[in-house]
Amino acid sequence: MSTTEALEVICAQAWPATSTRPLGSWLLRASGGYTGRANSALTTGSPGVPLPEALSRVVEFSAEHGIRPTAQVVVGSEWDERLPGEGWVVNLAHPRGAESSVLVSALEPGQAGVGSDVVVRAEPPAGWFEVVLGGPAEPAAVAVLTSGPRLGFAVVEVDGEVVGGIRGCVVEDYLHIGALQVREGWRRAGVARRLLGALDAWAGGLGVRWRVLQVATGNVAAHALYAGLGYSESHRYRYWVPGV
Repeated sequence: MSTTEALEVICAQAWPATSTRPLGSWLLRASGGYTGRANSALTTGSPGVPLPEALSRVVEFSAEHGIRPTAQVVVGSEWDERLPGEGWVVNLAHPRGAESSVLVSALEPGQAGVGSDVVVRAEPPAGWFEVVLGGPAEPAAVAVLTSGPRLGFAVVEVDGEVVGGIRGCVVEDYLHIGALQVREGWRRAGVARRLLGALDAWAGGLGVRWRVLQVATGNVAAHALYAGLGYSESHRYRYWVPGV
């Protein structure tokens, strides 16, 4: 398994779908429509069957779970090159953008500092779901966000108001960072850095050596933040769907 494929698998384990089915080395996933990652076929390695049959099984699985047939595919991979020939197209209408970057960084001992006052908890604290989801917590979202090997949740409060939240999940030697949200009016005020620093300290205490996250390529502000914290791009992936 290549480094790229290994990172894809680690990220999938950190953001687990509620329903899965293996297809060779592929993994079919469904979670009530909450996020593309948890509602698509992870196409690492070989599906163990010819590509047309593999895609048919993706379509069948998706129909069983009431979601749109979708494949998460590493840019430049074999499947990225072959899917057009099977009539599949990049989903340019995906809510968070058709393409995302996987960013990685070493987690150096003692690197954490900012955010040392933020407590990381094993369960979402009060106000976490509301700030992260921007509204009521649907069951599918709760199921995905509260599942994973070893979880850490944190919020930043100002005068009793929760102004930001984040989720971390430790998988092997990696801290997977996700669900980072900061309220309008509190952005560019250091809230995100405090949340990220808190997760760094928490994961560092567990002996974690690496950090990884997934972010839409069009999210310029997020990319600038992560570049300033030492992250670099490992690879990109995008979502493919059957053509009309």
